[in-house]
Amino acid sequence: MQVKPHTALVLVGHGSTLNPDSSTPTMDHAETIRQKGVFAEVVCAFWKEEPSMREVLRMVDSPEVYVVPNFISEGYFTQQVIPRELGLDGPTTSLPPLAPGGPERRVHYCDPVGIHPSMTRLLLARAEEVAPAVPRDQSALIIVGHGTGLNENSTKAIKDQVELIRASGAGFAEVLDAYMEEAPLIAEWDALTSAPNVIVVPFFIADGLHSFQDIPVLLGIEEEITAAASQLSVFKQNPHALRGRQLYYSSAIGTAPLLADVILDQVAAFDAAHPDPASDPAGSLVPLAERLLAWLAAGGRHLGEVLIRPQGSGWILCHQADEAQVGTSALTSYHSPAEARDIARQDAAGQFRPLKTAPTLKTGWELHLPDALALQEALDALYPAALANWFRFADGQIPPRNLKEMLGRQTGMYRITGLLRESEAQTLVAATCHSGNCQRKLLWSWDGTIPWHLLPTQKNPSPPNPAEAFPAMPLLCTDACPLLIGPARPLVKDRIQAEAAAAEAAKAEAAP
Repeated sequence: MQVKPHTALVLVGHGSTLNPDSSTPTMDHAETIRQKGVFAEVVCAFWKEEPSMREVLRMVDSPEVYVVPNFISEGYFTQQVIPRELGLDGPTTSLPPLAPGGPERRVHYCDPVGIHPSMTRLLLARAEEVAPAVPRDQSALIIVGHGTGLNENSTKAIKDQVELIRASGAGFAEVLDAYMEEAPLIAEWDALTSAPNVIVVPFFIADGLHSFQDIPVLLGIEEEITAAASQLSVFKQNPHALRGRQLYYSSAIGTAPLLADVILDQVAAFDAAHPDPASDPAGSLVPLAERLLAWLAAGGRHLGEVLIRPQGSGWILCHQADEAQVGTSALTSYHSPAEARDIARQDAAGQFRPLKTAPTLKTGWELHLPDALALQEALDALYPAALANWFRFADGQIPPRNLKEMLGRQTGMYRITGLLRESEAQTLVAATCHSGNCQRKLLWSWDGTIPWHLLPTQKNPSPPNPAEAFPAMPLLCTDACPLLIGPARPLVKDRIQAEAAAAEAAKAEAAP
């Protein structure tokens, strides 16, 4: 596609606070597109991981931004959550400059990746990959989704692909859709098909719990839910001799490397549907990478637990606890900013780190980087949005927020968190946001006036002075994260249920 040298691409995924596999495909596809050099900047944002959707537009300097939801279908997240969190009001939204005198930003909102017609190409390639040389005229292809009955769009994308494959002349004996929780059920795959070979492709973005635990049980590959398939390698054990057939089971379609091309197809489709002669304008904003260099030149050395040191014309990063061992065989050396993502992903015990600002960054590594752009990319992987939050805060571009307002804009199953009381919030924030859990400094209070009484004063919203020189760049929390919003829901539900039960009991006691 046409190169866009003054434009950014933002990929939006769901993410997870529990499953490290959820965000991996989105990050992988972003790296693939970044290597193609089509856009000036390529970044990711997530609903349940960092950086959040509320932070991500601060992370890019480009005045022109394309947002592509890495979701499998249209629905609640693509139609409500993403536009709300990014502040979008249509196909193209004009947003204020990031800094005084900077250019106005335009954000183009593309369709979700899963509904593009070129997904057909991926499905056929995945079927060939999982069952090579298996005759198609003796094979059934089943595309499996979740299915809920609550949103017809959740199944429409799958049904559309089934029709496209049937019409393509691909040669399969049967092509059909099936679901985990609505008919036709994937558990009845042998009754739904008659071909001796059955190829099952999960129509999901990532290999989450559904594709590597639930569906193998429904198919009969596993008798009960066990360890993740990424540990059992269930996708590599094809074929499975089951119910008198040969069953071939693939990983989720969203993990296919070719999905990066479908993402670019969605950008091209947006341009075709919304031609704009003023697209891809040059910007006049001072790039974040240059501001990073200026901070380092003024004595900056630390970001979170990471030490930043010059090395010739480049830079070297390490855990601050390893400073004395830099350049020795005691540390494992890395040389790509993409490797920073893997360094930050797990703690020393191998546990997933959904919150990158937790003080659990593992030691034992050093990362060599050739220039400021690579340094910025690596730091964004280690501490997502930290640079952008600090520099945009210094420009006065982060408006004051409060938890009461944040909870009030929640929708769907989290709408109930808007009923959280201040006393409950005090306890919840103290348990969630203390320094042992997160190194960020809160820029928000309960309602704009009431501080967090149970947190140490350095965690409360008394913003640092951006004009001061900070050897350690402050880590700022600009919005409540899923690790706080999630526990708020059962807290409110339990209290409401307890109050209702108490009222019923009082009513019964008062009855004659």
